[in-house]
Amino acid sequence: MLFKTWTRRGLMAAAASTALVVGAVTSPAIAQTPPNVLIVGQIAEPKSLDPAAVTAVNDFRILVNVYEGLTRYKSGTLEVEPALATGWDISEDGTEYTFTLRDGVTFHDGTPFNAEAVKFNFDRMLDENHPYHDTGPFPLSFFFGAVESTEVVDDMTVKFTLNAPYAPFLSNLAYPTGLIVSPAAVEANGKEFGRNPVGTGPFKFGEWRSNEAVVVERNDGYWGEPAGTEAVVFRPITDANTRVAEMLAGGIDLMVEVPPTSLGQFEGDAFSVAEQAGPHVWFLILNAKEGPFADKRVRQAANYAINKEAIVNDVLEGTATVAAGPTPPAFAWAYNEELDPYAYDPEKAKALIAEAGADGAELTFYVTEGGSGMLDPVPMGTAIQADLEAVGFDVNIETYEWNTFLGEVNPGLEGKADMAEMAWMTNDPDTLPYLALRSEAWPDKGGFNSGYYANEKVDELLEAARTATDQDERARLYREMQAIVQDDAPWVFVANWKQNAVTNDRVENFGLEPSFLLHLQGVVKN
Repeated sequence: MLFKTWTRRGLMAAAASTALVVGAVTSPAIAQTPPNVLIVGQIAEPKSLDPAAVTAVNDFRILVNVYEGLTRYKSGTLEVEPALATGWDISEDGTEYTFTLRDGVTFHDGTPFNAEAVKFNFDRMLDENHPYHDTGPFPLSFFFGAVESTEVVDDMTVKFTLNAPYAPFLSNLAYPTGLIVSPAAVEANGKEFGRNPVGTGPFKFGEWRSNEAVVVERNDGYWGEPAGTEAVVFRPITDANTRVAEMLAGGIDLMVEVPPTSLGQFEGDAFSVAEQAGPHVWFLILNAKEGPFADKRVRQAANYAINKEAIVNDVLEGTATVAAGPTPPAFAWAYNEELDPYAYDPEKAKALIAEAGADGAELTFYVTEGGSGMLDPVPMGTAIQADLEAVGFDVNIETYEWNTFLGEVNPGLEGKADMAEMAWMTNDPDTLPYLALRSEAWPDKGGFNSGYYANEKVDELLEAARTATDQDERARLYREMQAIVQDDAPWVFVANWKQNAVTNDRVENFGLEPSFLLHLQGVVKN
């Protein structure tokens, strides 16, 4: 197609033009992207385009334009509304969910969307004996661990039976892990499905040029309102300063995750900056299994040692707030407002370190160059290193590209590192602690508790909260959990971020969502 030809030439031209403005970032845009093709500057190369196989918001931002789930988040909220399902019934005991599916929907490969397709998707993730379970791994199948069975009632009706009431179920179906893929495409491509994605969304897959671009085209057979652009080109531009230069040069139309220090460069009529608060937390995973941080006193010392106010105000330019505990305040109904952030108190940190006999301890610190919700990770890591060294630690930073970083951190820090940067953006107050703080979520058990934290009371509270049908009771349980975790300090709780993006003046109808997903169906490009 014509736009594909342009994007190959145009990406080269835009990159060349960027070099002209790196030293003069106030220059006017001098490259022209084509009308009706939206060029998006992403923070990294996607790992896969199989929604069941990935964990990063960077990947999800592409996927939600190609696929859809049974439910979705209502625009501007984290409330659930129908999508590929038009409605649902829940049994009195909260263990059976029966969905009525949308008629007339087809996958991009022309095969029908129906109850059999839904069953295939969840069985592929959850049933180890499914013939296509080996197309995983499926790292967030935890989201649907309560599903006991998925049953085809009739062609357009599907029933999920849960092993217990599970309050986040509808919300998890709206999360990208619940996006529905084409069974026929999985059968045809097997383990390569992630490079050959097929969904039902407003855009269909065009091509993936490694380390250059993922191109999606308007789906003219879409069941809903057609997409406002002919195509979207997602370009991986890992270095934030390079993304800024590309944006100023006119090589991209939309940039996500603008560095706080660069926001001022986008003032004026040529650009629009969008901001949106959401459920985000930036933290340091501490290795509680071995080394200095196996001692709670040393973990608390790290929390006291780091000047989080300085990070938020000086490094992040006031685009975040200091975090208290593991739950973002965006979950207002479940957030424990009685918790105060750890104060910046180097003397208290030194006293705790001395009490624990950890003076002069050597720490290996994993830092990423960039990544989903990671804000400004290298300057943040450098500031953290300085603060920890000021109280007597000897800190060695190891820096990795995002996907390489995840490959080091997600399998666990044992034998490798004492601490690692991390950020999560979640859809429910259950998600992050359940996947990253339970003892049953250690990496060798399939979870993301890379620091090996374990507390039986926290486990009990999290299990009780996810099965409670009364929201007030869930809130009470989550607040109690937050207080225990804050005291145990398995992480250094650093920041809660307000996401941002910038568009040029040719882009209309763009807005950010509290889910941190990037819905581009309604965007128009002049």
